[in-house]
Amino acid sequence: MKDSIMITINSWYVLVPALVVFLFAMVFKARKFSVKQCTLLVTFAIYVAGVIHFTFFPIDVNIGMYANQTPWYKTINYIPILTIDVQTFLLNIIMFIPLGMFLPFLNQENSSVKRITTIGFYSCLSIELLQCIIKITLGSGRSTDINDLLTNTLGAVIGYYLVNKVMKIKILREQFDTYKLHG
Repeated sequence: MKDSIMITINSWYVLVPALVVFLFAMVFKARKFSVKQCTLLVTFAIYVAGVIHFTFFPIDVNIGMYANQTPWYKTINYIPILTIDVQTFLLNIIMFIPLGMFLPFLNQENSSVKRITTIGFYSCLSIELLQCIIKITLGSGRSTDINDLLTNTLGAVIGYYLVNKVMKIKILREQFDTYKLHG
């Protein structure tokens, strides 16, 4: 009888089938969207897949006798700002800038900084909680960090402000408005 389970789950096993299903769904709904709107949706799906790839994968399942002996609650960083690693800080901001840029195009209600901040915060909170759950259940090496929550939310807000600035230029606003999903 085996005392341990040790496998690695790569993102391709999950993300490629998910993207294929999404693309098939897009084909069936294509009449509802313009080519530009389909482009927006496909690029957003690729962005989301990239975020999932970088935040969850690979998942190293390590259960049993050879599992990591560090208790899961000791892998959570509760201390904000003081424990920031500059490179990780910047990468986490950059990772969520596209979210803040996409949201106003995907839904008209996502056109305020308060709404973008809320969505950015809850999106990152979901990622951090899922990382913690995966750590507890599968022994994955991902950690949960309060700084990720802060920097990802900041990234979404920066992305929103960038789009907001660009949309103030009339010729660009007219062009970008054709990408927005309506209703």
